[in-house]
Parts: sequence; structure tokens; C-alpha cells
Amino acid sequence: MCALQKTYPLNIKICLLLVLLLHFGCKTRTQPQADEYLPLRNQMVDQQIASRGITDRQVLTAMRKVERHLFVPPELARYAYGDHPLSIGYGQTISQPYIVAFMTQVLNLEKTTKVLEIGTGSGYQAAILGEICDSVFSIEIVPELGVRAARLLKMLGYSNVLVKTGDGYLGWPEHATYDAIIVTCAPTHVPEPLMNQLAEGGRMIIPVGQRGVQDLVLLSKKKGKLVKHSVLPVRFVPMVDDKNKTY
Repeated sequence: MCALQKTYPLNIKICLLLVLLLHFGCKTRTQPQADEYLPLRNQMVDQQIASRGITDRQVLTAMRKVERHLFVPPELARYAYGDHPLSIGYGQTISQPYIVAFMTQVLNLEKTTKVLEIGTGSGYQAAILGEICDSVFSIEIVPELGVRAARLLKMLGYSNVLVKTGDGYLGWPEHATYDAIIVTCAPTHVPEPLMNQLAEGGRMIIPVGQRGVQDLVLLSKKKGKLVKHSVLPVRFVPMVDDKNKTY
């Protein structure tokens, strides 16, 4: 048996054709673009991070997902997955990928963890934290960087990351206490406000020392007291106040 072909007037055929073209055309435009940096990002995680002892699956997954090249100046995007820090302007840097991963792992983060970050910078570390934790509060001393990072994080959908411009030495008491504190600029001593804002059982990772001579220090609060361990020699930009005076 042959199927009968239904016929339509010419004007209806044209309308149907236009609908089909619009439908498939829109569908094509909304398809996600191929991530050309994905191979470099996977290589970064395999060769720079996992091979150096980072084993936390949440950290590795976040490092594979977050598009680091979006957090550096466009002219430096091709260097974003290299084993080194990069300038982001205003005398600030985005940390070496391994250091980002290491500092994140030692905090033993969970989904319910509330984190305070001092030194938003480009927003990359905040994005990594945002992939893992329930809430992230990040402070940046340079207004231009803070605004730029907040805009990018919002555009990328990190509704659980809140950024403000301010003096990181003072922390963010309105949202204290914090289960974890991560500091990405170096004071010469551990700021007392940050110690007070760390919750019982919480952990803080912070570079401490003079410019060029710093130790990455891990602090844990137990029965109201801080237990301190030096874990790595590092080099971070100094922590400064709103007058650019170092702490």
C-alpha cells in the first residue's frame, strides 16, 4: 500500500520552511562552543598537580573544570595552563596552579564548608572553592580587580561566591565564623582578626613573612587555640592596606 502524500498551498509550505530554518538555526547557535583549552587543562592537572601528590578528587575535578584562561588577561590566555604564576595587573598575580591546588587540598573542604578568602585577585581561587564549597566570601583590596572578579564569577554562575572590596587583614566579621580561611597574600604575621574569625575545628592556610622570604603556614583551631605548622616555602605578593602599606 502506498502512503498518500499530503499537499499544502505554496504559502503554507514557505511558512513551514521558515519555521524549520529558524528552529534549527537557533539550535545551532545555542550549542556550547568546543573548549579548545580542555587538553591543556587536563595536561595541567595530570602533570603539574596530580603527579605532585594532590589526591583530593574534589580538587582535581574542580581544577579540570574551571577555565583558568578566563581569569587572566586575554593576551596571556595561551600561558594560563603553564607551571607558573601570571600577572593580572595592579601589581597582583594569579598563583601557580599547583599552589592553588595544594592550598585548597590542605583545608579538607566539604560541601557544607563556609570559606573566607583574602585576596580575590582574578577570582580563580574563588571559583575553585565555589566548585567544592557551600559558600565563599572573598575580599580584594584593589577595587578594579574586585569588580572585575565579581563580574566574571557572576557571569560564570558562581552564585555561592560573594566578593567585596576591603582590607583583608580585618576579615569579614559580618559572616564569621568560617570553617576555613585561605589567604593569597603575605602579611609578616598572622592577622588576629582572622584568627578570631576561624571557627573551632577550622583550618587556615596563609603565607607569612617578608617579601621573598615566606612560609606557607597551616593553622588549626583546637579548644580555642591555634596549632601552627609550616608546610612550604613560597613567594606571594605582600598583604597591604588601602594606603598600600604592607602589614
